[in-house]
Amino acid sequence: MEKDRVLRILNQFAAGQIDQEQAWLALQPPAGTDLDFARPDLQREDRCGYPEVIFGQNKSAAQISEIMQRLAEKSSQPILATRCSEEKYRLLQAQIPQAVYHAQAKIISLTREEPVPRGLVAVVCAGTSDLPVAEEAAVTAGFLGARVEKYYDVGVAGIHRLLNVAPALQKAKAVVAVAGMEGALASVVGGLTAAPVVAVPTSVGYGAGFGGVAALLAMLNSCAAGIGVVNIDNGFGGGYLAGVINRQSCHEENA
Repeated sequence: MEKDRVLRILNQFAAGQIDQEQAWLALQPPAGTDLDFARPDLQREDRCGYPEVIFGQNKSAAQISEIMQRLAEKSSQPILATRCSEEKYRLLQAQIPQAVYHAQAKIISLTREEPVPRGLVAVVCAGTSDLPVAEEAAVTAGFLGARVEKYYDVGVAGIHRLLNVAPALQKAKAVVAVAGMEGALASVVGGLTAAPVVAVPTSVGYGAGFGGVAALLAMLNSCAAGIGVVNIDNGFGGGYLAGVINRQSCHEENA
Protein backbone atom coordinates (compact mmCIF):
# COMPACT_ATOMS: atom_id res chain seq x y z
CA MET A 1 0.00 0.00 0.00
CA GLU A 2 1.23 3.57 -0.72
CA LYS A 3 0.92 4.69 2.90
CA ASP A 4 2.89 1.66 4.11
CA ARG A 5 5.60 2.32 1.51
CA VAL A 6 5.97 5.97 2.51
CA LEU A 7 6.07 5.15 6.23
CA ARG A 8 8.68 2.45 5.62
CA ILE A 9 10.91 4.92 3.77
CA LEU A 10 10.48 7.57 6.48
CA ASN A 11 11.33 5.05 9.19
CA GLN A 12 14.45 4.02 7.29
CA PHE A 13 15.49 7.67 7.05
CA ALA A 14 14.78 8.30 10.74
CA ALA A 15 16.86 5.24 11.67
CA GLY A 16 19.77 6.45 9.56
CA GLN A 17 19.53 3.51 7.17
CA ILE A 18 19.21 5.83 4.16
CA ASP A 19 20.24 9.44 3.65
CA GLN A 20 18.09 12.39 2.55
CA GLU A 21 18.84 11.92 -1.16
CA GLN A 22 18.04 8.20 -1.06
CA ALA A 23 14.77 8.88 0.74
CA TRP A 24 13.80 11.50 -1.83
CA LEU A 25 14.49 9.14 -4.73
CA ALA A 26 12.59 6.30 -3.06
CA LEU A 27 9.53 8.52 -2.61
CA GLN A 28 9.34 9.42 -6.30
CA PRO A 29 6.68 7.72 -8.46
CA PRO A 30 8.10 4.93 -10.63
CA ALA A 31 9.53 6.14 -13.93
CA GLY A 32 9.53 4.46 -17.30
CA THR A 33 6.33 2.49 -16.76
CA ASP A 34 5.25 2.64 -20.40
CA LEU A 35 6.42 -0.12 -22.71
CA ASP A 36 6.06 -0.05 -26.47
CA PHE A 37 3.06 -2.39 -26.27
CA ALA A 38 1.64 -1.87 -22.76
CA ARG A 39 1.40 0.49 -19.80
CA PRO A 40 1.77 -1.60 -16.63
CA ASP A 41 -0.19 -0.16 -13.72
CA LEU A 42 2.51 0.01 -11.05
CA GLN A 43 0.21 1.84 -8.62
CA ARG A 44 -2.55 -0.81 -8.69
CA GLU A 45 -1.36 -2.40 -5.45
CA ASP A 46 -1.30 0.97 -3.68
CA ARG A 47 -4.91 1.62 -4.67
CA CYS A 48 -6.45 -1.85 -4.60
CA GLY A 49 -4.23 -3.98 -2.38
CA TYR A 50 -3.00 -6.33 -5.12
CA PRO A 51 -0.74 -5.87 -8.14
CA GLU A 52 -2.18 -5.77 -11.64
CA VAL A 53 -2.86 -9.22 -13.11
CA ILE A 54 -1.73 -9.88 -16.67
CA PHE A 55 -4.26 -11.26 -19.15
CA GLY A 56 -1.97 -13.54 -21.11
CA GLN A 57 -4.27 -14.53 -23.94
CA ASN A 58 -3.04 -13.15 -27.29
CA LYS A 59 0.10 -11.73 -25.67
CA SER A 60 3.47 -13.19 -26.62
CA ALA A 61 5.73 -14.84 -24.06
CA ALA A 62 8.17 -11.95 -24.45
CA GLN A 63 5.44 -9.39 -23.75
CA ILE A 64 4.20 -11.27 -20.69
CA SER A 65 7.77 -11.62 -19.42
CA GLU A 66 8.52 -7.92 -19.74
CA ILE A 67 5.29 -6.85 -18.03
CA MET A 68 5.72 -9.43 -15.28
CA GLN A 69 9.26 -8.32 -14.52
CA ARG A 70 8.23 -4.68 -14.47
CA LEU A 71 5.43 -5.41 -11.99
CA ALA A 72 7.72 -7.55 -9.85
CA GLU A 73 10.15 -4.64 -9.49
CA LYS A 74 7.42 -2.71 -7.64
CA SER A 75 5.75 -5.46 -5.60
CA SER A 76 6.78 -8.34 -3.36
CA GLN A 77 3.35 -9.93 -3.80
CA PRO A 78 2.77 -12.71 -6.37
CA ILE A 79 2.47 -11.60 -9.99
CA LEU A 80 0.00 -13.60 -12.08
CA ALA A 81 -0.54 -14.03 -15.81
CA THR A 82 -3.78 -15.79 -16.74
CA ARG A 83 -4.86 -17.74 -19.83
CA CYS A 84 -1.35 -18.88 -20.75
CA SER A 85 -0.47 -22.04 -22.64
CA GLU A 86 2.31 -24.36 -21.52
CA GLU A 87 4.23 -23.52 -24.69
CA LYS A 88 4.10 -19.84 -23.79
CA TYR A 89 5.32 -20.67 -20.30
CA ARG A 90 8.29 -22.64 -21.65
CA LEU A 91 9.34 -19.65 -23.74
CA LEU A 92 8.92 -17.28 -20.80
CA GLN A 93 11.09 -19.49 -18.56
CA ALA A 94 14.16 -18.43 -20.52
CA GLN A 95 13.68 -14.90 -19.13
CA ILE A 96 12.12 -15.76 -15.75
CA PRO A 97 13.42 -19.19 -14.58
CA GLN A 98 11.64 -18.88 -11.21
CA ALA A 99 8.20 -18.58 -12.79
CA VAL A 100 5.79 -21.44 -12.06
CA TYR A 101 3.09 -22.85 -14.32
CA HIS A 102 -0.26 -24.01 -12.95
CA ALA A 103 -1.25 -26.24 -15.85
CA GLN A 104 -4.92 -26.85 -15.18
CA ALA A 105 -5.57 -23.22 -14.30
CA LYS A 106 -3.39 -22.00 -17.21
CA ILE A 107 -1.78 -19.43 -14.89
CA ILE A 108 1.87 -18.40 -14.71
CA SER A 109 2.95 -17.08 -11.32
CA LEU A 110 6.03 -15.27 -10.10
CA THR A 111 6.37 -15.33 -6.33
CA ARG A 112 9.04 -13.88 -4.07
CA GLU A 113 7.11 -14.05 -0.81
CA GLU A 114 4.37 -16.64 -0.41
CA PRO A 115 1.16 -15.11 1.02
CA VAL A 116 0.25 -16.28 4.51
CA PRO A 117 -3.11 -18.06 4.05
CA ARG A 118 -5.96 -16.62 6.08
CA GLY A 119 -9.73 -16.90 6.18
CA LEU A 120 -11.28 -19.46 3.90
CA VAL A 121 -12.54 -19.52 0.32
CA ALA A 122 -14.32 -22.69 -0.76
CA VAL A 123 -14.33 -23.55 -4.46
CA VAL A 124 -16.95 -26.02 -5.61
CA CYS A 125 -17.59 -27.25 -9.13
CA ALA A 126 -20.34 -29.35 -10.60
CA GLY A 127 -18.31 -31.81 -12.64
CA THR A 128 -14.84 -32.78 -13.77
CA SER A 129 -15.37 -30.92 -17.05
CA ASP A 130 -15.54 -27.67 -15.05
CA LEU A 131 -12.12 -28.21 -13.45
CA PRO A 132 -10.06 -25.78 -15.57
CA VAL A 133 -12.31 -22.87 -14.62
CA ALA A 134 -12.51 -23.99 -10.99
CA GLU A 135 -8.72 -24.28 -10.79
CA GLU A 136 -8.31 -20.80 -12.25
CA ALA A 137 -10.54 -19.53 -9.43
CA ALA A 138 -8.76 -21.55 -6.74
CA VAL A 139 -5.26 -20.53 -7.79
CA THR A 140 -6.28 -16.87 -8.03
CA ALA A 141 -7.91 -16.81 -4.58
CA GLY A 142 -4.89 -18.55 -3.09
CA PHE A 143 -2.46 -15.99 -4.46
CA LEU A 144 -4.67 -13.25 -3.02
CA GLY A 145 -3.89 -14.69 0.40
CA ALA A 146 -6.93 -16.88 1.00
CA ARG A 147 -6.82 -20.36 2.41
CA VAL A 148 -8.58 -22.38 -0.25
CA GLU A 149 -10.50 -25.63 0.06
CA LYS A 150 -11.72 -27.38 -3.09
CA TYR A 151 -14.78 -29.59 -3.48
CA TYR A 152 -15.04 -30.91 -7.01
CA ASP A 153 -17.63 -33.05 -8.80
CA VAL A 154 -20.46 -32.15 -6.40
CA GLY A 155 -23.09 -31.21 -8.98
CA VAL A 156 -26.81 -31.36 -8.31
CA ALA A 157 -27.24 -34.47 -10.47
CA GLY A 158 -25.93 -36.31 -7.41
CA ILE A 159 -27.19 -33.98 -4.71
CA HIS A 160 -25.93 -36.22 -1.89
CA ARG A 161 -22.36 -35.36 -2.85
CA LEU A 162 -23.02 -31.67 -2.31
CA LEU A 163 -24.91 -32.24 0.93
CA ASN A 164 -21.97 -34.22 2.26
CA VAL A 165 -19.72 -31.16 2.03
CA ALA A 166 -22.33 -28.61 3.14
CA PRO A 167 -20.95 -28.35 6.74
CA ALA A 168 -17.54 -27.43 5.33
CA LEU A 169 -19.03 -24.75 3.06
CA GLN A 170 -20.70 -23.11 6.04
CA LYS A 171 -17.24 -22.26 7.45
CA ALA A 172 -16.13 -20.30 4.39
CA LYS A 173 -15.89 -16.51 4.10
CA ALA A 174 -16.86 -16.84 0.43
CA VAL A 175 -17.82 -19.69 -1.88
CA VAL A 176 -17.07 -19.90 -5.60
CA ALA A 177 -19.60 -22.13 -7.38
CA VAL A 178 -18.53 -23.23 -10.86
CA ALA A 179 -21.00 -25.02 -13.14
CA GLY A 180 -22.07 -25.43 -16.73
CA MET A 181 -25.09 -27.25 -18.20
CA GLU A 182 -28.12 -25.73 -16.43
CA GLY A 183 -26.00 -23.97 -13.79
CA ALA A 184 -28.15 -25.03 -10.84
CA LEU A 185 -25.23 -25.56 -8.48
CA ALA A 186 -24.97 -21.89 -7.45
CA SER A 187 -28.63 -21.72 -6.39
CA VAL A 188 -28.36 -24.82 -4.22
CA VAL A 189 -25.09 -23.65 -2.65
CA GLY A 190 -26.73 -20.29 -1.97
CA GLY A 191 -29.32 -22.08 0.14
CA LEU A 192 -26.71 -24.01 2.13
CA THR A 193 -24.34 -21.29 3.38
CA ALA A 194 -24.45 -17.82 4.90
CA ALA A 195 -21.35 -16.79 2.95
CA PRO A 196 -21.52 -14.76 -0.26
CA VAL A 197 -21.57 -17.06 -3.30
CA VAL A 198 -19.67 -16.09 -6.44
CA ALA A 199 -21.27 -17.99 -9.32
CA VAL A 200 -19.12 -18.81 -12.34
CA PRO A 201 -20.99 -20.23 -15.36
CA THR A 202 -18.93 -22.40 -17.70
CA SER A 203 -19.34 -23.18 -21.38
CA VAL A 204 -19.62 -26.91 -20.60
CA GLY A 205 -22.82 -28.43 -21.98
CA TYR A 206 -24.74 -29.54 -25.03
CA GLY A 207 -26.16 -27.40 -27.83
CA ALA A 208 -29.06 -25.83 -25.92
CA GLY A 209 -26.58 -24.61 -23.32
CA PHE A 210 -25.43 -22.06 -25.92
CA GLY A 211 -21.81 -22.13 -24.78
CA GLY A 212 -22.61 -21.24 -21.17
CA VAL A 213 -25.40 -18.73 -21.80
CA ALA A 214 -27.99 -21.07 -20.28
CA ALA A 215 -25.93 -21.44 -17.10
CA LEU A 216 -25.30 -17.69 -16.98
CA LEU A 217 -29.00 -16.85 -17.24
CA ALA A 218 -29.91 -19.48 -14.65
CA MET A 219 -27.41 -18.04 -12.18
CA LEU A 220 -28.62 -14.50 -12.83
CA ASN A 221 -32.18 -15.67 -12.23
CA SER A 222 -31.37 -17.61 -9.06
CA CYS A 223 -34.02 -17.51 -6.35
CA ALA A 224 -31.33 -17.88 -3.67
CA ALA A 225 -30.09 -14.66 -2.07
CA GLY A 226 -26.47 -13.67 -1.66
CA ILE A 227 -25.28 -14.73 -5.13
CA GLY A 228 -23.17 -12.62 -7.47
CA VAL A 229 -22.40 -13.78 -11.01
CA VAL A 230 -19.30 -13.26 -13.15
CA ASN A 231 -18.88 -13.90 -16.86
CA ILE A 232 -18.80 -17.28 -18.61
CA ASP A 233 -15.61 -19.26 -17.89
CA ASN A 234 -14.24 -16.35 -15.82
CA GLY A 235 -12.59 -18.39 -13.09
CA PHE A 236 -10.10 -15.59 -12.49
CA GLY A 237 -12.87 -13.05 -11.87
CA GLY A 238 -14.67 -15.42 -9.52
CA GLY A 239 -11.53 -16.26 -7.56
CA TYR A 240 -10.48 -12.61 -7.37
CA LEU A 241 -13.85 -11.45 -6.06
CA ALA A 242 -13.95 -14.24 -3.47
CA GLY A 243 -10.39 -13.35 -2.43
CA VAL A 244 -11.35 -9.70 -1.90
CA ILE A 245 -14.42 -10.70 0.14
CA ASN A 246 -12.24 -13.00 2.23
CA ARG A 247 -9.66 -10.26 2.81
CA GLN A 248 -12.28 -7.72 3.88
CA SER A 249 -13.87 -10.24 6.24
CA CYS A 250 -10.51 -11.00 7.85
CA HIS A 251 -9.76 -7.27 8.22
CA GLU A 252 -13.08 -6.74 9.99
CA GLU A 253 -12.34 -9.58 12.41
CA ASN A 254 -8.96 -8.08 13.25
CA ALA A 255 -10.24 -4.50 13.58
